[in-house]
Formats: sequence, C-alpha cells, structure tokens
Amino acid sequence: MTQPAALAERREPPRYLQLAGELRSQIMAGKFAARDAFPTESELCQQYGVSRFTVREALRRLQNEGLISRKRGSGTVVQPAAARGGALHQPLSNVGEILQYARDTQVAYEPKGKGALPRKVAEQIAADTAGHWTVFRGTRRHEGDALPIAVIDAYFHQRLDDAVAQFDLGAGTLFSQIEAFAGVTVGTVTQDIQAVAAPSDVAEALGIARRAPVLRILRCYHDPAGKLFEISVSHHPGDRFAYSMHIDVDG
Repeated sequence: MTQPAALAERREPPRYLQLAGELRSQIMAGKFAARDAFPTESELCQQYGVSRFTVREALRRLQNEGLISRKRGSGTVVQPAAARGGALHQPLSNVGEILQYARDTQVAYEPKGKGALPRKVAEQIAADTAGHWTVFRGTRRHEGDALPIAVIDAYFHQRLDDAVAQFDLGAGTLFSQIEAFAGVTVGTVTQDIQAVAAPSDVAEALGIARRAPVLRILRCYHDPAGKLFEISVSHHPGDRFAYSMHIDVDG
C-alpha cells in the first residue's frame, strides 16, 4: 500500500511554486521590511540552487499577488502591508498551488460525524450528492499567527469509508491521503467563491462576530471518471485572507 509520505513525494508541486511559497512565508513573517530591496534574481538562483526561469516564475506570482513590485532598473521591493490589505495572500489556481498552500499553513482536523450532505451545501452542487458523507472540521492557521485564517469542513463520500478510517488527522490536507488509502486520484477540482455572512459556529471558530462577512470557497474533488468523492467548504475572514490567481494570455 502506498503511504502518504510517498504520495506527497510523487505529487510535489513544481519548484517555482515551492520557491514562491518559501518567499511568501518570509514576506508575511516580516523578514523583508516594507520597501526593502529583495534579493536579486542571481542571488536567489544561487541561494536556492534553481534556474533563472524558476526564480522569475516565482517572483511573477508574488507580484500578481501584490506582495512585491518589480521595476526595470529598480529591482524588486516588498509592498507595504497597507498596499496588500494586511491579509494573507494565497494563490489557489490549481492542485499544485493547493498543495503548496497546505504546506505553508498548519491545520488540524477533528471528526464531526457522518450523514447526508447538509442541504445548504448540497444545493450549491450540480453533481449527485446522494449517500452519506463523513465530515471533518479543521481550523487553519499561518505559522506564527494566533488567529485562524480559515475554518474548513471536509466531506468524504461513503464509498471511501474504509480509507477515511485510516486518515491521519494531524497530517495536513486530507485529500492527499485518499490516493494512498483508496487508490483514488484527483481528476478535476471545481470551486465556487462567494461572500457570505458567517454562520454562528463558523464565527465562533474564527473569533469574529456572527454574520460578519467571510469568503466562502466551496471546492469539489472529482476522480478522472468525473465522480465526486470529496467536498470542502472553507470560510475565510475578509481581513485575514485574499484569494489571488494569475491568468496567462495565449498568443
């Protein structure tokens, strides 16, 4: 049986995403004071043992997220917190970036039982959600932060019950353990993003007022045949998290 550690090794994100994650963590931890010059591309290549292409791709992502600014002849500088809204910026555009996001933050889950999918979740999903689902709740924090950046409810379909029983709830992302224990791979991930009023239990977990505005990300994981096997519902406080993505223009 494949173990989670081996799975993580096989599905390691591209090096530029890893580098972007490492630099992002340093920026958010205050290693580079606002407006201080960033290391040059050559210095980053030497420090991390990567190519110039890898460095440029990593910096391009950080620039798209609003964490740094780059000007020809002036080098790279860190944007002040006021320019990025004081929130944690995370790119969640593909599975590789989801995995890197998980590595850059800490989460611990606890079981919350099983049953039919809650109506408020099921009505947001076009796919068939019949059957019972096992749910786990997690609170995610950026390393060193006292306040959480997300509360996550992760639902797993009943056909994965045997695999779910083997989960290590302290190992971070749960969907990365599915392949190891059930042989199910992720074919596609869909996500819907909406601003909503925080339910009372979510507000309490996040330490915010009930019905305060939060960003809800509903993510559905399908296997290569298109069957839905996991659903996650994440609630993020507006002042602690910013969703970002980049779009490449063809041609």
